[in-house]
Amino acid sequence: MMENNYKNSGFPERLKKLRLEKGLSQTEIAEKLGVNPNNIGRYERGESNPNTKFLKALADCLGVSVDYLYDGIEEDAAVADLKDKELLEIFTKAEQLSDKDKDTIKELLRAFIKNKELEKLMAS
Repeated sequence: MMENNYKNSGFPERLKKLRLEKGLSQTEIAEKLGVNPNNIGRYERGESNPNTKFLKALADCLGVSVDYLYDGIEEDAAVADLKDKELLEIFTKAEQLSDKDKDTIKELLRAFIKNKELEKLMAS
C-alpha cells in the first residue's frame, strides 16, 4: 500500500524541496492546509505519513500532481501546473512538431508575453 512506502519514494525530500521552491515555511503551508506545522515537519523527516486526502491537498497547495509529489515523475509535475486543459492540449500537440517549429512557437510566445508585460507597465 502507498502509505507504507512514503519514505522510500523520496516523498519527504520532495515535499521539503517543493515547499522551499515555493518560498513557504512549514507554518505557512500548515496554515493554508489547516494543520499543525509540526505535521509538515514530520512528513518532511519521514516520521509520519499523510493520508490520501491530505496528500491531494498538499499536492494542490504545491501546484503539482499527487503522482509527482509521491513518485517524482517529472512529466506529471508539468501537467499538474497547467490548469487550462485547452492550452495543455495545444502544448502537447506542439511538442510533436519539429525542433525548428517548436523554436518558432517559443519565440512567438516570448514576444507575445513580453508585449503584454510592456502593456501592463505602460498602463500603470
